[in-house]
Amino acid sequence: MSSRINYLHSLREDRTSKTEPLADQTPPPKATLPPVPAPSPTVAQTASTPTSPVSGTPRTLGDGAYRDDLLRAIHSRLIQHASVAEIEKLPPQRRRDTLLRAAQTLLEQDAPHLSFAIRQEILNDLLDEVLGFGPLEKLLRDPTISDIVVNGAQQVYVERAGRLERSEVRFRDDDHLLEIIHRIVATVGRRVDDASPMVDARLPDGSRVNAIIPPLALKGPMLSIRRFGAHRLNMSDLVTLKALPTEVAEFLAAAVRARLNIVVSGGTGSGKTTLLNALSAFIPASERIITIEDTAELQLQQEHVASLESRPPNVEGKGQVTIRDLVRNSLRMRPNRIIIGECRGAEALDMLQAMNTGHAGSMTTLHANTPRDALSRLEMMVIMSGLELPLRAIRQQIASSVNLIIQVSRVSGGGRKVTSVTEVTGMEGDIITLQELFHYQQFDVDPTGKARGWFQAMGVRPRSESQFTQAGFPLPADLFAPRNLLEA
Repeated sequence: MSSRINYLHSLREDRTSKTEPLADQTPPPKATLPPVPAPSPTVAQTASTPTSPVSGTPRTLGDGAYRDDLLRAIHSRLIQHASVAEIEKLPPQRRRDTLLRAAQTLLEQDAPHLSFAIRQEILNDLLDEVLGFGPLEKLLRDPTISDIVVNGAQQVYVERAGRLERSEVRFRDDDHLLEIIHRIVATVGRRVDDASPMVDARLPDGSRVNAIIPPLALKGPMLSIRRFGAHRLNMSDLVTLKALPTEVAEFLAAAVRARLNIVVSGGTGSGKTTLLNALSAFIPASERIITIEDTAELQLQQEHVASLESRPPNVEGKGQVTIRDLVRNSLRMRPNRIIIGECRGAEALDMLQAMNTGHAGSMTTLHANTPRDALSRLEMMVIMSGLELPLRAIRQQIASSVNLIIQVSRVSGGGRKVTSVTEVTGMEGDIITLQELFHYQQFDVDPTGKARGWFQAMGVRPRSESQFTQAGFPLPADLFAPRNLLEA
């Protein structure tokens, strides 16, 4: 909120006239609306007799330019007559109510001809602009939206139930979109400018944000928001959604409790972070967990959790703290388990060493399309560490550190499913050996285009079964019997 108030303050400093405050220094129990100066002749004339500059015909709210002009005019006057320091002292609801009453008075002066419904719509847009993230607020309030993709000021797409669709929401222009991006990144102390035109950030609700601006973005600023929603999905939710069958969920829960090292592999938007959150719920509350991320997304339910977040370099190019730096430091923080939100570089070597040296039960995610591809990705990331290790030594390190690879995929129709649970069994020669325990086989699509298939048990028992027994979680005798578990 402070970043938005600073933004209001910067606008207000551009005004030359002295203005009246919106609230008293000591607000009474019920806030009173301060007097609002009469609109300037230009604004009043435009609002009372709106006409097209070309044809001279009256302008209406269907005219997007008129609506934008009206919003801009009222927004400008509201900021001009706001006492920024005093607004900041008010609690959130009082702040919103005070600004709402001032905006209502200004709107009545500038456009008395509007209907009640249109008036309320404009007031909501105005408060979203002043107190929130502008046009994005409408989308962020919609719980059915999982992704928001902005390809410039006039092109906004949203994803619902796995399908992308064009939204009616738009920004006034590229400057307006860039202004909203600055507000978002400022809330987490990040920056985006010509020197640093790409940035990862997060919204107050934990949603992940990526922004890229010109000169890298050729057609104007671009914004991508991955939402996680107020309700984080647990394992029971995933079973209900048929992302995996009950048998697989029970096996994975036991694997976490038995302290197997787990890698969740999948493509972009396949549900890796969602599954990692769900798996973390089975870590005993008595253990100390350290999470390490580029942009904080994980929300563990345990009490004893230390969350670390990397830091980009400052304007002078100094002060950067990488994931690898945090992994190394976490080993000195007495963790029982280390969870890396996403492994994407040289930190893979430190993660594997941690998994193999007293921090069993650690977990991470990475981008790969198959379990075998996940191993290749790990090899490449270890090579990125700069150590000149023989490939066989790297593979031995992986084989001795990773126990399970859980593959998640987005299937036809937008659904997300656990498509493979694979055990790393060791080495044969120079090759890491795998055996698949559970598999999802798609056989066709239904009339709506959604995937149909079977979750299957592959008929092999894990070589790590003794680890489950020693931890007190023996596996049922028929859990891995070859059969179809669930149609989904």
